[in-house]
Amino acid sequence: MSFLKIFRLSIPVFMGYIPLGIAFGLLAVKFGIAWHYAFLMSIFIYAGSAQFLCVLLFSEIASLIEIFIAIFLLNLRHFFYGLSMISEFKTLKGFAKKYAVFGLTDETFALLKTFELSKEDKEKTVVTITLLNQTYWIAGTLIGSLGGRLSSFDFKGIEFALTALFVVLSVEIYQKNRAKKTLFLSLMIGFFGLLCLPASNMLILSLLICSFCLIALKGHM
Repeated sequence: MSFLKIFRLSIPVFMGYIPLGIAFGLLAVKFGIAWHYAFLMSIFIYAGSAQFLCVLLFSEIASLIEIFIAIFLLNLRHFFYGLSMISEFKTLKGFAKKYAVFGLTDETFALLKTFELSKEDKEKTVVTITLLNQTYWIAGTLIGSLGGRLSSFDFKGIEFALTALFVVLSVEIYQKNRAKKTLFLSLMIGFFGLLCLPASNMLILSLLICSFCLIALKGHM
């Protein structure tokens, strides 16, 4: 797959990561974090909502143990993504495999699931998509953190860009694989989680319930 085609596939992530990265950079500046620290967070942490949470925990002078537990629980959903990508990543080697695992965000996962990866250029495609997506996030972070002190624009609500982006990518996956039973089950569990489960643990509990149901009903799905 050519670089241009890979770039075109990543444009939806570009449209979401740039504004959200800007929002993160602005938030970091607001809480007194220097731009280069925000930049390094986007390189070595690269975890979207976890970076927002890190900024808030830093501002409250939380301990390293508290930060570790909070980030671990927030990112626990990536275990599910990782399990579903084992067959895709097992043929990758060396740095490519390590970087693909490190850079597997929600949106990268959804993007990789929207098309078939050919065996010939799988490594190049996975690494390029992951690198492009992280580059968008880093660019947004730099724009927000460097321009934050000069801008008085109200960015309230911009964090919804990530949710909107994931919805678009989910629709793309459904259009490729119209598994109506799976979609219906997921929606029902999602609504159940919103109505009945504690907000702080809704996502991880819903994922656990959904995973259990899909395994138990595998023969009927």
